[in-house]
Amino acid sequence: MKREVLIIGMGLIGGSIALSIKQDRHVHIKGFDISKEQLSIAKSLGVIDEAVNEIKSGAANADFIILAAPVSKTIELMKELASYTLKPGVIITDVGSTKQDIVEAATIFNESVTFIGGHPMAGSHKSGVEAAKAHLFENAFYVLTPTKTVEPREIIALQNLLKGTKARFLQLESKQHDKMAGTVSHFPHIIAASLVHQLQKMEHTEPDVVRLAAGGFRDITRIASASPIMWRDILLHNKEEMLRLFDEWETEMTCIKQFVSDQDGEKIYQYFQQAKAFREGLPERDKGAIPAFYDLFVDVPDHPGVVSDVTHILAERLISITNIRILETREDIMGVLRLSFRSDQDRVSARAALNDQMYETYVL
Repeated sequence: MKREVLIIGMGLIGGSIALSIKQDRHVHIKGFDISKEQLSIAKSLGVIDEAVNEIKSGAANADFIILAAPVSKTIELMKELASYTLKPGVIITDVGSTKQDIVEAATIFNESVTFIGGHPMAGSHKSGVEAAKAHLFENAFYVLTPTKTVEPREIIALQNLLKGTKARFLQLESKQHDKMAGTVSHFPHIIAASLVHQLQKMEHTEPDVVRLAAGGFRDITRIASASPIMWRDILLHNKEEMLRLFDEWETEMTCIKQFVSDQDGEKIYQYFQQAKAFREGLPERDKGAIPAFYDLFVDVPDHPGVVSDVTHILAERLISITNIRILETREDIMGVLRLSFRSDQDRVSARAALNDQMYETYVL
């Protein structure tokens, strides 16, 4: 007998979860989305087995319900689900980037319903169900935040359902999750957005600054291109941690500001040296809270046909490139190509292939 799964939200995350668990032939996946177009696309692409037009009928016999929506919408959906008659023993989970408010909202469910908070820490800079990939969460951390009332067998049942994601499950308390995620994901997005705002203001008096920002600045602020709706919800629902981090950041900036004001070269050096050493000790191949960029930089000579030669080498090895960009090329000097790949393995393979052909490559 097949287990019935309802996924509410046919975007990148909901679609990718659907594809990963569809590998288990003992599940029947129903999908719902407020966008009829997204729902239709999900069905036509085979992401789901069945499209449902209303949540009530789709949830009635579900063994699992996955809420793949922004945090505020997830809380609304939980209230809606609590008003329906659900199958006894149903397990409901979500994919929200903050957990405390969601876990607190779950107290609305009666004792026949089990809620386990979830956060798959992987994503993409593409959106929509068309971008869904079964391997999106592979080797990524998938945080579960069960309360003390949740039985171990229920946690195991959810992990078994999600085993096709090939993610690395990690159990945290909701407050613990929000504190960690705030530091490694939420606050960095604020910093990236603030740097972009700073650049935009300078453009009014220094128009050429935008041209200078086309390379490295654009790269280090890539995460500022994430969904404004999603990040509005995340910051509002992680208010306590955000305010704490603002205070810590102000202290940090005051510290380095004082070093500069005092022209203390030794302390400035130590500041950057300590940051460099700690960063270089961070795991390279593990997926963290912010989606990794699998970029490879290639030094190329100023010669006609060099770009097509690089792409031909990779094509022969059946290595796909997701993006290619010329960062620098000037007459009579080496230029730089930035190649982007889907995974670290693709990047490793590409580097080996190009090195075999005497190209100089490096990663940052």
